[in-house]
Amino acid sequence: MGFDALFLGVAAPMPRVDEAGPSSGLRGTAAASVDLDYVHFTVALDTARRFARVTGVNVDGAELVEIERGDRWQLDERIPADWQAGPLVYADNDLDRGHLVRRRDPVWGVPEVAARANGDTFRYPNAAPQASGFNQSKELWLGLEDHVLEHARVHRQRLSVYTAPVLGAGDPPYRGIRVPLRFWKIAAWNTGASELAAIGFVVDQAPLVDTTGVREPVPGEAPPLGPFRTFQVPIADIAALTGLAMPELVAADRMPATIAEIGWRLVESPDEILL
Repeated sequence: MGFDALFLGVAAPMPRVDEAGPSSGLRGTAAASVDLDYVHFTVALDTARRFARVTGVNVDGAELVEIERGDRWQLDERIPADWQAGPLVYADNDLDRGHLVRRRDPVWGVPEVAARANGDTFRYPNAAPQASGFNQSKELWLGLEDHVLEHARVHRQRLSVYTAPVLGAGDPPYRGIRVPLRFWKIAAWNTGASELAAIGFVVDQAPLVDTTGVREPVPGEAPPLGPFRTFQVPIADIAALTGLAMPELVAADRMPATIAEIGWRLVESPDEILL
């Protein structure tokens, strides 16, 4: 159960939330975040924002199977309902329940295990509000996720994938939550020489979210990226944006240092991704 940091044969732990305080009944602290283990993935839930600070999923490209989707979203009964952004956030609006750990990523192994993994992805801690144009766009989030999963399938490769919203101070309030405007994703793999490699991306849905006014960037925050654009970014920048500790992934970044120094790199097709 849960994310395996050694799944790739080299250490590739989830980015860590820096927190202190007494342990709750689950891993983490009730005042800050709690780790929720599911089949083949883990969600570190921010209990104040009610969204994930980070998710990590192990993907076995050689054992992926197809399971009927289903669409039965449920609260996680292991934690209080008011720690989770539940169905009222998504009712009667243009916001999708956007999977963070993509539904198909943990669906591998023997049929009964794959079926449980499929169902586990439909827990509200694994969701974040995404504008339908963002969640369903082949040029944006869905296209990036398709590329990552297809790479694992075709090459029968193991991947560890980390995904979450950027929980920014300027995210607009809505129905008791604040809608995340940016999302990030990191894919990691073993090069075959017992060496970890990783690439990182940031995608912005701000232009697609109906807010009441123009949002000013928070001091130190990167400027708006614009609609329907995906950027490959230095993983160190993701660590800075999120406040998460991920030294193993930063060290494994395949983005050339000369490119990283120039800034975030617009990616318009999969063949432009720097590996």
